[in-house]
Amino acid sequence: MTINLDSLTPKQIVAELDKYIIGQNDAKKNVAIALRNRWRRMNAPEEMQREITPNNILMIGSTGVGKTEIARRLAKLADAPFTKVEASKFTEVGYVGRDVESMVRDLVESSVHLVQTSRKEAVKDKALEIVEEIILEALVPAMGKTGKKKKVKEVGFENNVPESDEELNQKTRDLFREKLRRGELENKRIEIDVRTSNGPNIGVMGGPIDEMSMMNIQEMIGGMLPKREKKRKMFISDARKILLEEESAKLIDMDEVKEEAIRKAENLGIIFIDEIDKIANSRGSNGGGADVSREGVQRDLLPIVEGSSVNTKYGVINTDHVLFIAAGAFHVSKPSDLIPELQGRFPIRVELQSLKEEDFYRILKEPKSALTRQYEALLSSEGVKLSFEDEALAEIARIAFAVNSEVENIGARRLQTVMSHLLNDIMYDIPDLIKPDTKVVINKELVIERLGSMVKNRDLSQYIL
Repeated sequence: MTINLDSLTPKQIVAELDKYIIGQNDAKKNVAIALRNRWRRMNAPEEMQREITPNNILMIGSTGVGKTEIARRLAKLADAPFTKVEASKFTEVGYVGRDVESMVRDLVESSVHLVQTSRKEAVKDKALEIVEEIILEALVPAMGKTGKKKKVKEVGFENNVPESDEELNQKTRDLFREKLRRGELENKRIEIDVRTSNGPNIGVMGGPIDEMSMMNIQEMIGGMLPKREKKRKMFISDARKILLEEESAKLIDMDEVKEEAIRKAENLGIIFIDEIDKIANSRGSNGGGADVSREGVQRDLLPIVEGSSVNTKYGVINTDHVLFIAAGAFHVSKPSDLIPELQGRFPIRVELQSLKEEDFYRILKEPKSALTRQYEALLSSEGVKLSFEDEALAEIARIAFAVNSEVENIGARRLQTVMSHLLNDIMYDIPDLIKPDTKVVINKELVIERLGSMVKNRDLSQYIL
C-alpha cells in the first residue's frame, strides 16, 4: 500500500507504521517527520527548495528491534526508492572491494524498477490486448481471402455468396478468443518467439576495474550485439507472463523512465546504512591497521551523505536531498567514535528500546504480517485451519524472551527460530497425515511439550533456538 503525502500527517504515518511494527514510538515519530518534511520542501518557495536539506537519522539499538523494518516500511508506504547497505562491506577507495558510490547506484536501480513497474501497470490493458493477439496467432494463424465464390440457388433466383477462408478463419479465432478469455486454454502448449539475452557476460583482462566502468563496458558491448529471438514451446499461462513483460516494455519510453527515476531517487530516495558502528574507531584504538581503513570508509561516505553528484548508467544523480538513515548496535563503539564530520551529517539520534516479553507477545498477535498469520496462510493453502490460543502465544513469547536473555539477544528474530521449531512436525506431516478441512489448535501444553525441555537445557538451546 502506498500513501498520499499530500494528505497524510506525521501522526497518520505513525499509525500506518503501527500496523506492522510494535513499539519504538520515538523512532517512528522521527522518520514520520522526515517523510513529511519532504512534502514540505517540495511545496516550499522554489528559491528555498534547494537550500532545505533532510535531517538524516542515526538509529541506535541492538539487532532485531526493528531498525531496518521501520525504514523499509516507510519507503514502501511512500512508494519511495529504497536500498539497504551494510557499512562493513565497503572498502576505502583504492582497495579491492565495494566502493561507497555503489549504494547510490543501487538506489537508482530501485527507482528505475519502481517507475518501470508503475508505467507498465498503466499500459497493462493495451499490452494484454497485444498479447492476446499474439497467442491467437500461435493458435490460429490468420489467413487472407481466397476470392472464391459459388452460386447458390434460392427460391427461383441466383445469388452470388462469397465463400471466404478468411471469414471461416475469423470465426475460428473468435471461438478461440472466447475460450482464451474464459481461461479454458491455460494448459495448452503453443510456440512463441522469446527474446534471449544479447550474449554471455564479458570479462576484462588486466588490472582492476571499478564497478561502474565494468557496467558501462558490458552495456555498451551488449548493445552492439544483435537482439536474438528463440522459438520456445510452453503453456499459454507461462507464455502470457513472458509476452506481457516484453510487450509492456515496448509500450513505455525508457528515456522518460530514466529521467523520472533520477528525479524520484533525488527527491524521495532513502538509503539505509546498517552496521555503521562497524566502521567507527572504538575507544582505545591506536589509529593503525583496520582502524585506518574504517576511517577511510567514513571519509568516503562523507561527500555522499553531504551531497554530491554520482555517475550511474542511467545518468548523474545528486544526493543533496536523499534521506540517509544509519543504524548500529554500538555495543563496542559509540556514535561519538565516528569522525566529527560524519556525526554532524546525522543530527537526529534515536535510541531504540530492547524488546520485552510483552513486546514479543504483541509482535505475535498484532501486526498485519505477524508470524502467526504467515503460518496460518501457509497451512490454509493445504486446506488446514491453524489457530493459536492466547496462552500459547504468551508462552511462545516467554520462551523467546528467556532464550534471548540466556543465550544471545537477537531481538524479534528469535521468534522465527522458536516458531519454526514449534511447527516443524506439523509442516512436515501435511499433507500426508493431516486431512484437508482439519483444524489445528496450538495451545500452551503443546508449546511446553515441544519447547520446554530445550529452554531448560541451555547448551542445547544455543544450537537449536
